Amino acid sequence: MNNIRSGYLAIVGRPNVGKSTLLNHLVGEKISIVSRKAQTTRHRITGILTAADAQYVFVDTPGFQTRFSNALNRAMNRGVTQTLVDVDVILFVIEAGHFDARDRAVMKLLPSDIPAILVVNKTDRLKDKAALLPFLAEVSAEHDFAAVVPVSAAKGKQTDQLLAEARKHLPNEGLLFPEDELTDKSERFLAAEYIREKLFRLLGDELPYAATVEIEKFEQEGNLRRIFAAVVVDRDSHKAIVIGKGGETLKRIASEARQDMERLFDAKVYLEIWVKVKSGWADDDRLLKSLGYE
Repeated sequence: MNNIRSGYLAIVGRPNVGKSTLLNHLVGEKISIVSRKAQTTRHRITGILTAADAQYVFVDTPGFQTRFSNALNRAMNRGVTQTLVDVDVILFVIEAGHFDARDRAVMKLLPSDIPAILVVNKTDRLKDKAALLPFLAEVSAEHDFAAVVPVSAAKGKQTDQLLAEARKHLPNEGLLFPEDELTDKSERFLAAEYIREKLFRLLGDELPYAATVEIEKFEQEGNLRRIFAAVVVDRDSHKAIVIGKGGETLKRIASEARQDMERLFDAKVYLEIWVKVKSGWADDDRLLKSLGYE
């Protein structure tokens, strides 16, 4: 694998344009959690794709948040801006047919000295296909993009073309990670993310953003993982929502998260989850740091 190109690629955009879906499709595994709820991704997630001639190290950032300003959102926005200066290529993701002030706020963050590719996602959902070309021309006129690639991350359309465009801008570095590695995140981190995904997927709008997951104990015995996790919420009323009638909701969250973990870890998982109330955690810098938010 000599003369292999490799480098870091940031995936950026406003909330809910499909950044995590794109990362998961490119890497071929569910590394970054996905839900219909905007702002599901809170950490910078690294997914690794090793091809015959290149190694792509993707950094999936949280959606840049312009509406709310608590300590959690400030931490997430810092994560976006820090990532942008540390990469070789930027994939700026927007939704086909939609480009507004929130997209422009992210576009303003793009450094002029790092190649940025405009990735127009959800093309499969565009009702008027004839509107795509004028839309691409309109958006690409606002920044000097290295390339413009329309894709459907959900259907896997044109993602090979996206990789080919991105490869042109990667340095000849040789491998940055072992070729069988999919992410630099620990199993402990991924376990917390999988539980958080089920929270948002199953509870949708019922559950406010003030919920996160803390892994209190992670033990490995041969091919068994024993994982003890706390769902951290802001109020007692949120705790009742997460537990559900007769504990049914929490049981389902645990069961679905466990199945995902067993697939990814290729191991048996014993998972125990409970719910804790920590008022104001999303606006407490010290507490956020203890939960892994930089």
